[in-house]
Amino acid sequence: MDVHTIAMERHTTVVSVLREAAGLNADVEAFVEPAQAGGPARRSLTFAEWDRAADGVAGLLADRGVAKGDVVCLMLPSSIDYAVLYAALLRLGAITSGINPRMGAREVASIVERAAPVLVVHDPDGPGPEAAGVARLSRTEAMDAVDGPAPARWPELDRHDPVAVVWTSGTTGLPKGAVFDHATLAAVAGGTDVLSQAGDRRLSPLPFAHVAYMTRAWDEIAHGVTTVITPTPWRADQTIQILADEAITVAQGVPTQWALMLACPELDQVDLSALRVAGTGAARMPSAQVAELRRRLGVPVVVRYTSTESSLGTGTTLDSSDEEVATTVGRPVPGVELRITDDEGVPVASGTVGRVLLRSGAAMVGYWGTGPGRGKSAAQLLDQPATAAVRDPEGWITTGDFGLVTEQGNLQLVGRAHERYIRGGYNVYPAEVEGVLADHPSVARAAVIGMPDDVLGEIGVAVVVAGPEVPDLSTLRAYCAERLSDYKAPDALVIVDELPLTPMMKVDPTALAVLAQAGVDARLAARERNR
Repeated sequence: MDVHTIAMERHTTVVSVLREAAGLNADVEAFVEPAQAGGPARRSLTFAEWDRAADGVAGLLADRGVAKGDVVCLMLPSSIDYAVLYAALLRLGAITSGINPRMGAREVASIVERAAPVLVVHDPDGPGPEAAGVARLSRTEAMDAVDGPAPARWPELDRHDPVAVVWTSGTTGLPKGAVFDHATLAAVAGGTDVLSQAGDRRLSPLPFAHVAYMTRAWDEIAHGVTTVITPTPWRADQTIQILADEAITVAQGVPTQWALMLACPELDQVDLSALRVAGTGAARMPSAQVAELRRRLGVPVVVRYTSTESSLGTGTTLDSSDEEVATTVGRPVPGVELRITDDEGVPVASGTVGRVLLRSGAAMVGYWGTGPGRGKSAAQLLDQPATAAVRDPEGWITTGDFGLVTEQGNLQLVGRAHERYIRGGYNVYPAEVEGVLADHPSVARAAVIGMPDDVLGEIGVAVVVAGPEVPDLSTLRAYCAERLSDYKAPDALVIVDELPLTPMMKVDPTALAVLAQAGVDARLAARERNR
């Protein structure tokens, strides 16, 4: 089937892009929910069906009082239903606030309180927000309206109308809401680079409430991309089968997911000839794993880096070496500028560690404030002090990461601002140490965290998943000291069966600290014995 690309210049909103796609790529699948063994049968939705369903659901939502500028929270898993509701809200001019159902009750309550939604759409079989006075609509009731009448009148939409509030993961505090408008979604479409070609079938392993879905609607619609939704809970063997059954062309996953798939014998037993590229991100992947993934899949491996607030960032290319993919996050993608500065905002020399700043048209407008949005522009909805702390007047986003630019011009990350610890007066960036540990043959996965110490101020604790052999602390310290400054070598070691992960498949810093405390306690006990 021929798939047509829709020219961006003809449109000012993602709503009109979907309207054109409904005619131009009418029979192309927009979404697929794959069949599950012993579970639901395969379900799909074409672009024409998506457009029609969104009209019907928009009619129901309008009857429930949803209007332009209103916030509606979707507390739903990734699904065709989520996509239909998002499209319906877009054409009503409403603002979608996705809530990952795996978030904790405190986080959910905080989001609902600050978003002040006129409606929360929830899954009758899943958790719902405990918020008094907030109207609710079940997913089932919403989907019963897909064939219903559209609203009698549509609102006028502008490219700067807010469309989504995307909440950060909240691992260092309550989530913050990044606001995006139609213009930012258009900018994202211009910078997806090698990950979007007309007719791609893209596996989507992240929750739809994540920035990777909420800001990609324009791109996926304009390129006629079929989004194949990974079932929850995620399983390596099931994902491998989906890659084959659905003829996936763009496979995506974080390093932990790829490591689990590489360990599955099924990976060598299926036909992956449709695949053209594999993407990774969120954490470092050892060069040996990159090489194995490239060899086993038979396609290039690329890494992508951004923050929720930036939406677009940097990436490696199809021609990048295994070492580049493993140790860097590449160069700015089209439309993005990169700057490395010191703590005062002054640019630093190439090769010097500093704060990572990104600027593009895809960046958030700012952080959500508090209260309803009806009748307000995106700028009027913002928490100005919180926004100013991250986005400067020139549009530069301070990502919260530290990094440097290599001699080859690639961005190399060394750690998050909140993860940096000071050992004996020296700054240590966990990601830098983790990258070295990951290359040790006895280490399958590693995370490093700074913990309080009464002598050095802070020390580094390595929490490690062992490889073929169980490593000891002295061996790992010597290995690190050969490759890094000696003060960066971990002071304590904890061996675990698996690293604790957040719902976003990132290492959970709170749970990691609990595990690391065991290493601190063991170190103190050894110190007492040696006195």
